[in-house]
Amino acid sequence: MKINILGGGPAGLYAAYLLKRSNPSALVNVYEQNDANTTFGFGVVFSDEALEFLRANDEETLEAITQGLETWRDIEVRIHGERIVIDGVGFTAIARLRLLDILRERALSVGVHLHHQCIVKDLAEMDDADLVIGADGVNSLVRQTYEEHFGTSIEYLNNHFAWFGATRAFPRLTQTFKAAPDGFFNAHHYRYTPDMSTFLVEVDPATFERAGLGRMSEEDSRRYCENVFAEELDGASLVVNKSMWRRFPKISNRKWSVGKYVIIGDALRTAHFSIGSGTRLALEDAQALMQAIAAHPHDVPAALTRFEAARRPVVEKIVSAANRSADWYEDFPQHMQLPALEFAKNYISRSGRIDPERLKANSPGFSSQYEAWRAGSAHS
Repeated sequence: MKINILGGGPAGLYAAYLLKRSNPSALVNVYEQNDANTTFGFGVVFSDEALEFLRANDEETLEAITQGLETWRDIEVRIHGERIVIDGVGFTAIARLRLLDILRERALSVGVHLHHQCIVKDLAEMDDADLVIGADGVNSLVRQTYEEHFGTSIEYLNNHFAWFGATRAFPRLTQTFKAAPDGFFNAHHYRYTPDMSTFLVEVDPATFERAGLGRMSEEDSRRYCENVFAEELDGASLVVNKSMWRRFPKISNRKWSVGKYVIIGDALRTAHFSIGSGTRLALEDAQALMQAIAAHPHDVPAALTRFEAARRPVVEKIVSAANRSADWYEDFPQHMQLPALEFAKNYISRSGRIDPERLKANSPGFSSQYEAWRAGSAHS
């Protein structure tokens, strides 16, 4: 079997590794437009149990990834000058480039052929394969080529965001919401190495226009956001890496495969960055695809049908929660009118996955603080 994979991100590299490992005689190629030392973004975040699916069948990769993880057990919400800690909500993070290095090493260890700085403009260039996997992200050539057959839907959210890095480590994943002269700002920030953090800034449309962010250069917007979040940065600097302002695309597809072509990862569907599941979904896609191919090694269309049937219910559940979270962020300036503890409770409940009973069980410290505040408010 010959397998061509377009895209050398987590989805493409992990799919290549798993498919070659399960079928050593297969010829597996990965085509990536960037060189091996280039990546966009900074850190990748996972919920604390997000990688447990690797333990049963791929403990070596799990061990390699977890050796480089930053971990914490609480998250922090900063609002109205207050810092509210929500206990029991664990996350981990790793530098994106480090994660790619690990997955490249795994792919090379089983004999995958990696082709870097290879820009594919037409699928005819890689059509000589039994299976073609589009792991080429939100602007997927595979998806765009067969968009009508996939039944692609793309909806852009209204808020604008930009990914920066920060030259300091924050003790936990932190959400900072603040009002400034030009409007309302939200920063998602978390460390991914002992001395670096991801620092994603999000603004509503009115703030984006009033601040003139769309007319700024990358360097100007870096300095502007550095000034807005000077208190949080505490002397540290923001760092750019293709840190341009954009709107998040909600991508979905009615079908996941067309003949011998299949899409996975962000090419298939996007999950809003506020729930930290995009990379996890990509790795799980790769694992589910490998299992489907192993079940139908001589019938690619049947394997791809099996892949979608087994995987779609899981994906739809996570994406539904991600979409609810995204919708909450679309209105974050309105939510900021709430008192600090009410805002934090509203925030942690935004995706619908954490009901009051689960919150009490997982976050007893925050729940007690919130209930005491509610009781005091009722008698004031």
